[in-house]
Amino acid sequence: MEILQATIDHVEYVAVLFDAYRQYYGQDADLEGAKKFLSERIQQNESVIFVAFKDGQAVGFTQLYPAFSSVSMKRQWILNDLFVKADARNLGTGKAILQTAQEFVKNLGHKGLLLETTPDNTKAQKLYESLGWKREENFYYYW
Repeated sequence: MEILQATIDHVEYVAVLFDAYRQYYGQDADLEGAKKFLSERIQQNESVIFVAFKDGQAVGFTQLYPAFSSVSMKRQWILNDLFVKADARNLGTGKAILQTAQEFVKNLGHKGLLLETTPDNTKAQKLYESLGWKREENFYYYW
């Protein structure tokens, strides 16, 4: 498996995964919209995307958005999207993508990486915790 930081040249591959990810969350298919959205994020340096390839096929991705901590006066990142194709699950794909994202943030010396998941996504929670992620219990989040 190979994990790369996506460039504009990878948009075609990532867009298919991104569109499937959005459909998983109840959105209508929109491959052209996915390509446009991802192209804009990359071209405007508004996100960092890592894409996993296995046997030449794109099988998973994550998208990170920058944020800042006023208290620590450091940049931090939000892991907003993570998706692995069904046939690439349970093969270490998600773990490899997460480790790549963690290393990216660590190598930059930034504060950390934040993600959220639903309470019933226990399989993902086990993966996150196996990689050293800690569930936040000191703050309430409001929407």
